Amino acid sequence: MIVISREAESVEKTIQGEADFVFQEQRLGTADAVRSARESVEENCELVLVIYGDMPLLRKQTLVQLVAKQKHNSGPLTIATIHLEDSHGFGRIVRKDGEIKEVVEEAQATPRQKEIRELNVGAYCIASQWLWSALERIPVSPKGEYYLTELVGLASREGFPVEAIQIADPQEAIGINNRVHLAEAEAILRKRINDNWMLEGVTIVDPERTYIEADVQIGRDTVILPNTHLKGQTIIGEICEIGPDTIITSTKIGNSCKVLSSVLDYAVLEDRVSMGPYCHLRKGAHLAKGVHLGNFGEVKDSLLGEETKMGHFSYIGDATIGKNVNIGAGTITCNFDGRSKHPTEIGDDVFIGSDTMLVAPIKIGKRARTGAGSVVTRDVPEDTVVVGVPARHLRKVKKEETESREK
Repeated sequence: MIVISREAESVEKTIQGEADFVFQEQRLGTADAVRSARESVEENCELVLVIYGDMPLLRKQTLVQLVAKQKHNSGPLTIATIHLEDSHGFGRIVRKDGEIKEVVEEAQATPRQKEIRELNVGAYCIASQWLWSALERIPVSPKGEYYLTELVGLASREGFPVEAIQIADPQEAIGINNRVHLAEAEAILRKRINDNWMLEGVTIVDPERTYIEADVQIGRDTVILPNTHLKGQTIIGEICEIGPDTIITSTKIGNSCKVLSSVLDYAVLEDRVSMGPYCHLRKGAHLAKGVHLGNFGEVKDSLLGEETKMGHFSYIGDATIGKNVNIGAGTITCNFDGRSKHPTEIGDDVFIGSDTMLVAPIKIGKRARTGAGSVVTRDVPEDTVVVGVPARHLRKVKKEETESREK
């Protein structure tokens, strides 16, 4: 559950479907933000975990440790702390005889308190039954806000022990207050992700110039070359070579594929597909086993059958193409008439000559052939050769031509 206020719509749009949202009517501090979520928390919830939204580097295992510590705490509250020489603006943990007594915000800290190096990270696990009533007893700060950190002093004054876990990795405590901090956090997250994949058997040639989002999946023995961006729900199989200079978004790639300097968006590649450089697969492109795309090829909303080869500088859109088809360089499916998109169908074992224009809607029968530079405006029967502008029937395909294509 995420409590939002300023720029609420943009936050919801960014992470829509991944969390529930609660709106904080007035920005009256962190305690007020938690209070805003009360009605949305399940009644039988025993513990409430609270973290600040500007701390993306906290690890899951840290939060699990925090919850586990509170489950064994006789008091109502456990917090996360860290020891740092640079306070980063965090509140100080004030102890007496080893026990936590309060958290003092840096703005209100005395010179002596500012010398304290145990800092409040901003992660809390709180007993639900105590939390909601305690929030009503928090005093207003000099700034006119209600600080969640006041819960620590409140619990201590009521005679309850406040427990803490200590975070060893200072990177986990980095908060984001400006774009410099954002870049630092992104670099740390990127390194975590890349290190994980390398330990899982993926070769990343230059980790500092490789960008892999959290939901991406990669098979063993795949090689990722520099300046590659893997985004969204992308899934890559084993023994592939991806990059350099490649951007892949929510695309499924099979085993033993090679993608060189290309852009892939919401596409599917089966096993042994090779492409590039400078290809573009748009949404709905599906390349079956063994397909090859030459440089500057573009495919959109189309299926290319097994072992089909598409030459450079070609565009295929809204097409269904059979197996073992040769698509010569410069071929274009003319699928848009200014108002609507129209389909192209090409059968198995067809040879499309270079610079052929296929004016959709159109069907090319099995084993048919088009001459270089043809403009095909009518359906072509099986085993037929067409040439010219507009293309006309020339002859039937000879037996030796078919045998040559099979080889």
